[in-house]
Amino acid sequence: MAARLRFITCGSVDDGKSTLLGRLLYDAGAVLEDQLDALRRDSRRLHGEESLDFALLTDGLEAEREQGITIDVAWRYFHTMRRHFIVADCPGHEQYTRNMATGASQAELAVVLVDARKGLLAQTRRHSYICALMGIRQVILAVNKMDLVGFDADVYASIVEPYRALAARLGIETIHALPVVAPDGDNVGAHSARMPWYTGPTLLELLESAEAEPAPPRAFRLPVQWVNRADADFRGYAGTVSGGRVAVGDEVVVQPAMQRARVARIVTADGDLAAAAHGQAVTLCLDREVDASRGDVIASAAEPAPVADQFGCHLIWMDEAPLLPNRSYLLRLGTRTVNARVTAIKHKVDVNTQAELAARRLELNEVGYCNVDIDQPVPFERYADNRTLGGFVLIDRQSNATVAAGMIDFALRRASNIHWQHTDVDKAMRALAKGQQPLCLWFTGLSGAGKSTIANLVERRLAAQGFHTYLLDGDNLRHGLNVDLGFTAEARVENVRRVAEVAALMVDAGLIVLVCVISPFRSEREFARSRFAEGEFVEIFVDTPLAECERRDPKGLYRKARAGEIRNFTGIDSPYEPPLQPELHLHAEGRRAEQLAEEVLAKVAALQTRAD
Repeated sequence: MAARLRFITCGSVDDGKSTLLGRLLYDAGAVLEDQLDALRRDSRRLHGEESLDFALLTDGLEAEREQGITIDVAWRYFHTMRRHFIVADCPGHEQYTRNMATGASQAELAVVLVDARKGLLAQTRRHSYICALMGIRQVILAVNKMDLVGFDADVYASIVEPYRALAARLGIETIHALPVVAPDGDNVGAHSARMPWYTGPTLLELLESAEAEPAPPRAFRLPVQWVNRADADFRGYAGTVSGGRVAVGDEVVVQPAMQRARVARIVTADGDLAAAAHGQAVTLCLDREVDASRGDVIASAAEPAPVADQFGCHLIWMDEAPLLPNRSYLLRLGTRTVNARVTAIKHKVDVNTQAELAARRLELNEVGYCNVDIDQPVPFERYADNRTLGGFVLIDRQSNATVAAGMIDFALRRASNIHWQHTDVDKAMRALAKGQQPLCLWFTGLSGAGKSTIANLVERRLAAQGFHTYLLDGDNLRHGLNVDLGFTAEARVENVRRVAEVAALMVDAGLIVLVCVISPFRSEREFARSRFAEGEFVEIFVDTPLAECERRDPKGLYRKARAGEIRNFTGIDSPYEPPLQPELHLHAEGRRAEQLAEEVLAKVAALQTRAD
């Protein structure tokens, strides 16, 4: 029996994807008798006739059946005498592009459906582009509803030839085309007597003879999923081989630390193996102790994986909230999770025309070419060479939701040209010379909440006590460091990033730095926190109600915002996300600034005492 094939069906709304897939399952003998009885009953109930509605076999969600469309990715498993299949029926609506990309990321082949009456539509081009982007290099073009165009061969040809040209531009290497009538099964599981001019294979025959997957990556790679310590005498590194072959005695390297060892055993649930290849789940035991953990990659010593911390990549954005450059996310690549930022959107792609367009953000379902920076070097591969070590997801730090899928193209050159320079005088020595525990006191709250007033009082008292301090005020910084930034969401993210980096340098210098910025978004405050060691970052929420801030309005900004003279003003037409668990929550209403400053000073004193 041929190797298992994973494929997807995709196309525009109402092209008949679910019907085609249901008919394919029926012709392949994959519909059980009780399922067939249920299909007859449901078809009769919904349509009042005896003909079978094959779409009901795959449209499993109630919302899909009510609307007659596919919303989620429906996975089905079936087999014939010649092959096993896993198929995903992908949604056609543009707003479900992310679902379609999810299905394509795990497939080796795509069946692209086109309505013979409509020809190639924008959604056809969109889905074909995403298939190519996700690494699919085989497409079966099924021109459906041929009965509604009189089984006209010229109509068929007028669709196939332009699609072949489109596929060639996208880099799709293998194209098979055939005319079908999905409900009646013409050219699905059997040849059609109504289209004698088509003499090629049926859809089922094409699927049974398709290449199962591209050649696996040549060099050995095993991302470590788990360090197996069955007992005191056993230590192994479990994972799935994602490229190449490994044998007992082979020299390997654990990356990114580049520790060398030899394979002593290859352990599986069914006993030891002499060798393992791509796709096998194994546990490797090495001939010496190495410091390896989940997220590391065991690779061939002769051909180690490249290692970098900056990449150029394509990104498919999957979240309702837009992608904002320099916002901090979690990035999961293989089995490793690291902190990441999209430092630049080079362009976004019009997936209907493949045109490159200027962009400052990515919205839901948009595709962009971006630069990504992560906080530590990781082993990787180009996505075109290895999906496991070349594909990643971005995860929102607050909601833990997957917000993007990325495909690495290459490491940025500067990633290998820039290195940390060692200095003999470190933060501990600088702090010791100053006789204090370095801290970042991060004041956040609405404009007019009193952040700067409180911070100024705190710094004055600390300086009087002999502490070495510096106050970074958001308004003052916009006269110099951040003079080029506006007040859009993107600019606010970059504003906080710059302030956090400067504050981190000052803490490294041994100072107590007081930061006063609105910093309205939780994710940016979490990024700021990530720049400091444990215990060095103190988030201080100056909690003053909006009405009180408007009453004070020391700079007249609220009045201008209400009059429409200032756009994107926090609290009026731009949101403020209050801290969930700040180190210090100052309830400011009805209290004097001096009282609030005392609370901050008490917190600082406690931290200094603890450090002593």
